[in-house]
Amino acid sequence: MSSGIFKEPFSRRGVLRAGVASAAVAGVGGLASACSSGSSNSSGSNVLNVLVFTDQASADKLSKVAAPFEKAHPGMKVKFTGISGTDWNDFFSKLLTQIAAGNAPDIASVATEGLQLFAAKGLAEPLDDYVKRDASQLKSYFADVHPALIEAMMYQGHLYELPTDFNAGNMFYSTSLLESAGVGRPADDWTKDDFYDIAAKIARKGGSAVPYNWVVRLWGSWTSWMYANGGNLLTEGKWDGGDWLWNTFYPNDPAASGRKGGWRWGDPTANSAPVVESLDYMIQLQKEGLSAKPDVGGGATLQGLFASNKIGMSVGGGFWAGGLHNAGMKTGSFDVQYFPKWRTQRHLFGAGGYGILKSSKNKDLAWEFVKSLVSAKNLDVLMPGNTTTFPRKSMMTAERYSTTGPKNWHVFYDTLTKFPETAPIPAPPYYQAMAIALNKRTTEAMSSGKAKAALDGLQSDLETAMKTG
Repeated sequence: MSSGIFKEPFSRRGVLRAGVASAAVAGVGGLASACSSGSSNSSGSNVLNVLVFTDQASADKLSKVAAPFEKAHPGMKVKFTGISGTDWNDFFSKLLTQIAAGNAPDIASVATEGLQLFAAKGLAEPLDDYVKRDASQLKSYFADVHPALIEAMMYQGHLYELPTDFNAGNMFYSTSLLESAGVGRPADDWTKDDFYDIAAKIARKGGSAVPYNWVVRLWGSWTSWMYANGGNLLTEGKWDGGDWLWNTFYPNDPAASGRKGGWRWGDPTANSAPVVESLDYMIQLQKEGLSAKPDVGGGATLQGLFASNKIGMSVGGGFWAGGLHNAGMKTGSFDVQYFPKWRTQRHLFGAGGYGILKSSKNKDLAWEFVKSLVSAKNLDVLMPGNTTTFPRKSMMTAERYSTTGPKNWHVFYDTLTKFPETAPIPAPPYYQAMAIALNKRTTEAMSSGKAKAALDGLQSDLETAMKTG
C-alpha cells in the first residue's frame, strides 16, 4: 500500500482506509459488501464484485491487482467497490443493509472483527471443500503461515478465509524521546513496571510530548493491557473440528498443537478482576499525566501525533512501519518492541482475508481469485510499503524493512512464535453491539475515573447482546 492510494492516514489493519491499496485488497480492509447499483454480482455474469473498506476513488485504483486473474480467465472482470466508515461496526452496518437489499458482492474483505458475525449469519461460504480439493497447490502457503492466523479464520470447525495479513499489538516508541529521557531500547522481557518507569522519565523531561497514548476500540487499545494481565472480555474456548486441516498442513508443527475449529467466545467476563485492573491502570496513567485522553475510532489522529514526535510510546502493529514512514518519520526515529509483561506477556492480534459470499453465483471463480491472492508474488504486489504484516513468514526480511524501518521489524512476526499464548481479539457474532458498548463504557470510565462501574455496565451490555444475538 502506498500513501498515494488511500487518502486517510493509517489506522489498524487498518490501513484499510489509510495508506495503501494493499490493505483493502489484501483483507486488511473491511468486509466487502454491497456493490454499486450497476453491478451484477449475483447474476452469474462475467463480473466478480468485490467491496473494500475505503472510498471509491481508492477502490478504482485496485483494478491492477485483478489483471493476472482476468488474463487467466478471458471474459471475466473484477470490479472493486469502496465503502467508507468510521470503524468496523459502522462499515458492517452498511454492509448488512446492502446485503438485505439484495445487493451483496461475490467477495468480501473481512477482518477478524467480522468473520464470526458473517459466518454465524450464514452469509459467508466455508472454504473447506475448496481447500481440500486444492491442497497440493496450497501446501506451500500453509507451510509459510503461522497456524494461529489460520485458526483465527475458522468458526464452528470451518475455514472461511485464507489470511492475507495480520497485525499484533506491539509497542512502538520514539527513539529520540526515550534517548532524551536517558532510556535505551527496552528489553524483550520488559515489564509493566519498566514501562511505567520509562513513561515517568519522559514526563519529567517536560515538553509537549505525552509519554503514552492509545485509542478507544477493540484493537490497539487498553485491551492489550487486559491480555497482558491475563484477562479477556469474554470466556475463551475453542470450537471442535478442523482436524482435517491440521493433519493435512501442520502434522508435525508444535505451534499447531491444541488448535481446533476456531475461537469460541463464551460468557462475558468484562467486569472480572483482571479486566477492571487493566482499565484502572489506564485511569491511573491519565491522572498522573503519563497518558492523554484517548480518541475513539481508527487511530489516524494517534499516528499523526506519533509521527509528529508528540508521543513517547503507543500500541501499534506492522502497519505502523509503512504508515509512519509515509507520514515523514525517518528510519531510526522510531522502533518497536514486544508489549510489556504484566502477569503474562500475551499479545492480541487481528487478521484479514477475503471471504466468499454464500449468495454469489460465481463461487468457483471467486475461489480462484481468492486463491490467487495468497501467493508471495501477488501479496507483494498487493501490499507494498510495509503497511501491514505479511502472513507468510518468508516475506518478512531485513531487505524489505530497510526502506521504512523499524530496526527491530522482526518483532512483528516473532510475536506469534515467541509468545504462543498470543490470540486474536475477542470478536463474537454480536461484534457490532460489543464494539459500540466497549467504546461507550471505556469513554465513561476515562471520564468518571470509575473503571468498575463502567465495566459493570459493559458486562450487562454484553450479556444482553449475547442473548439477543
